[in-house]
Amino acid sequence: MKNKVEEFRKELGETQEDLGFKIGVSRQTIISIEKGKYNPSILLAFKISKHFDKKIENVFIYEEDDKDEN
Repeated sequence: MKNKVEEFRKELGETQEDLGFKIGVSRQTIISIEKGKYNPSILLAFKISKHFDKKIENVFIYEEDDKDEN
């Protein structure tokens, strides 16, 4: 799943550590989310979206691929 976490975080002038602290996760978690190596739980995705004052679908972009069709 693609996301715009890094883009929105930078627009607010926040570091990864700032964002992690504000939503209750580690800087490492933010790094993993931004790199697409970790998909957050739905609760965490909502927290992140609310922090940015954005709709969840504007922060996290789901893209289907061939293996999702089965």
